[in-house]
Amino acid sequence: MRMDKIRKKYLLITTVTVIAMLGGCGTDRSVKIYTADSEIAAEESSTQKMADAQSQQENESTQASRDIFAMDTYMNVTAYGVGANEAVRRAEEEIERLDSLLSTGDQNSEIYQINQNGGGILSEDTDYLVERSLDLYQSTNGAFDIAIYPVMKAWGFTDDNFRVPEEEELQELLTLTDVNDISYDSRTKEISFQKEGMQIDLGGIAKGYTSARIMDIYRECGIKSGLVNLGGNVQALGTKTDGSKWRVAVQNPQDTDQYIGVLSIQDKAVITSGGYERYFEQDGKTYHHIIDPKTGYPAKNGLISVSIVTADGTLADGLSTSVFIMGKEAATEYWRAHSDEFDMILMTDDRKIYVTEGIANSFESELDTKIIEKES
Repeated sequence: MRMDKIRKKYLLITTVTVIAMLGGCGTDRSVKIYTADSEIAAEESSTQKMADAQSQQENESTQASRDIFAMDTYMNVTAYGVGANEAVRRAEEEIERLDSLLSTGDQNSEIYQINQNGGGILSEDTDYLVERSLDLYQSTNGAFDIAIYPVMKAWGFTDDNFRVPEEEELQELLTLTDVNDISYDSRTKEISFQKEGMQIDLGGIAKGYTSARIMDIYRECGIKSGLVNLGGNVQALGTKTDGSKWRVAVQNPQDTDQYIGVLSIQDKAVITSGGYERYFEQDGKTYHHIIDPKTGYPAKNGLISVSIVTADGTLADGLSTSVFIMGKEAATEYWRAHSDEFDMILMTDDRKIYVTEGIANSFESELDTKIIEKES
């Protein structure tokens, strides 16, 4: 077939040449020359378009991916397109930079120094996260609390030296967890603690912020299709290269080898919190890492898994913890007041699944699923 095309093109060129040589100013011959040139141009243009389309498709399907361990979890970043390699390289650098900046255990980190000194001047990233955290504290009625760190330490969730604190110890530590005792000036970016012993931890929002930053990097590199998985915190840019939506499986907290359903997303973050992620057992009881700031004990309100779905990765991370602490009823009311900002998937300890109406058509599950509507 290709030889036929080559032969046809050769014959057309020969005809043009011959006619041009026989020349004259005959009108008919001029028309034949024009016709022949048009056919050649059309064929070359069609071939070039096909080549360009194939090249574009190959460029868009170019994939780069990296596995990373940071922020005490395993991560994967994947990008598609001509800038994919540069995008994932910069993404890895950003993860490592933010890990070094926000770690509570690294003596060189900004957060460690602030906790040791009882305050300081915040960098741009830390300032942004503190401001978002304080807003979330107010919005969630204290469910999201960056000052909970002393209580987390008492339980051993910061260094894996697990233990159940005495009630008296917890009550004393709870006096250090009131965010209203944090002085923060958004103009000067200065923060200070009003009580000795107060410490903050941005871990409840850091991975969501990190995934949001990676999305920014992807866009800067011209990436239109990409995915990050930061220890189960998923955020997607655009769609898959074939134009279909990303499909994110939501883990079953009662059997982590299984899933409660699959959610189709585009340009969204899906961040899940549950007691099954980190816990220890003592005297036949299980204690998980999501601490209720009001009691100092692991939250126990009937929820065992919360997935937040929104375009804002930072918000998704903060709300996944907050909603878990709230419990189903309070979480439902909170969502109804902020339904333009996020959607959610809840699983209760009696194996019931609740999905907000904004994503009901995008969520598939074989389990019994109830839809939470905006109007009760």
